[in-house]
This record gives sequence, structure tokens and C-alpha cells, in this order.
Amino acid sequence: MPDDIAAHLARTRDAAPHAARTEGAAPPPAREPARRGDSPATTAPPSERTRVRRLPDRGAYDRESLERILDEGLVAHVGFTGDDGQPFVIPLAYARQGDRLLLHGSVLSRLMQRAAGGVPVCVTVTLLDGLVLARSVFHHSMNYRSAVVLGRTRPIRDRAEKLAALEALVEHLVPGRSADARGPSEKELAATEIVAVPLDEASVKVRTGPPKDDRRDLALPVWAGVVPLHLTAGAPETAPDGEPGRPVPAVAARYRRGTG
Repeated sequence: MPDDIAAHLARTRDAAPHAARTEGAAPPPAREPARRGDSPATTAPPSERTRVRRLPDRGAYDRESLERILDEGLVAHVGFTGDDGQPFVIPLAYARQGDRLLLHGSVLSRLMQRAAGGVPVCVTVTLLDGLVLARSVFHHSMNYRSAVVLGRTRPIRDRAEKLAALEALVEHLVPGRSADARGPSEKELAATEIVAVPLDEASVKVRTGPPKDDRRDLALPVWAGVVPLHLTAGAPETAPDGEPGRPVPAVAARYRRGTG
């Protein structure tokens, strides 16, 4: 996560997203609660292990902020330990369905084989909003919105619940697409593992605004500011084996992500 970079570039007080150790998770893709300076609307953490310890004024625990980040993000990083205690962090598509996160993958994958047994995981989602260029290398940082969710996985076995979960995953990536694409076959259902992670233990951390230079550096002849970053969709590219003349569906032609 950006913390690893910021640890080398930014002062300790300007470090980026919170580490995925025992902090919680949360979401705010929009620029409201999480976009008013460096202090989101902070509430009490749901547990001590989700408490934001580094720069706690940037932390928040309210459900609205959490859901906004999770709903805007596309990739989650899922941390877990293998049978031998070896830690792994795997990037994964996900979706929020009410008060839980849905994770899916092949039944043959190491992550899903472990998750199907009901294990503790740490799920993180980070939205990068800008590069913060300070007058000194030490104070360079990033503007971001991040969420950390701690919880135990629960495998979804009921067929109807599994189908609804798969639809939620597709709709999270491309709203409206499940109405166009073919649904999963029984063989595909059997080959797919889906687990749910509750959102009971989560935290959000946000950095916004300009660089925070030392007063003595303000007179340096160096430009300082922020390079905003946004996720922007390009023009859809039809598959080489696509039917000639078939129009691009609106869900692809008008695809947009986030608020930027």
C-alpha cells in the first residue's frame, strides 16, 4: 500500500494509508465526509484492533465512509496465512453486498481453499487520488482513501445465495452487465468458490490537501503542490472474435468509475 512508499518519502506524520496489520477497514469513494481536510467524520472504532494508530485524525469508522470507498474500488488485497503460517496477500475482485464483502475465485486457488474453511483475513481497498509533491523529498506523500476490513470468511453454499453473490460481483464491476451476459452454468458454479466477510470490524483512513512542508523550506525555489489522479475509462475495444456490426452496449460505452 502507499504507506510503504510514503515511509521513505514522507515524514512520519505524513505517511500514506494505514498498514494492514491490525487496523480495520472502511470506505468513502466520494469527496464528502472524507474530503473535508484531513479529518473525516470520526466515530469510535468497532474494536481496539481496528483503531487507527498513525495519524488518528485521518481515521473514521462510520459505515457511510466505509461503504463509499468499497463501492468505488475495484481491487481488494486479501491477506491470509497458509497452512504453514506463511503470509500471503492476493489482489482480488470483490463486491459489497449489504453489510458484507464478497470474495470469489477458483475452488483450486490457495486463497479460496483456505477461505472456504472459515479463516481470519484482512481485506484492504485503496483509492489513490493524487501525488503530493513537497519542497523536500522527505515530505512527499499521496492523497488517498483507504479501507481495512478484518473478519472471518464464511463460504456460501446455498445455490440461490451463490447466484445472487455472483450477480453482485458482476454488477459491482460493470453495473447493468448481468442483464446482458449469460449466467453461470452448473459446472461454472461448481468451479467457483465464494466467501463472505462481515463488515463489523472496519476502519477508514484518508489524506487530502497540499503538502506539509517545514516552515524553513517554504522559501526554497521548488514547486510544491498536488498532481490529481483519476481512474478514467477509455473507448471500448471490441473482441477480435466479436460479431461484426454489433453495437457496443451502453454499460461499456458510458462506463464511468468514481467521482473524479
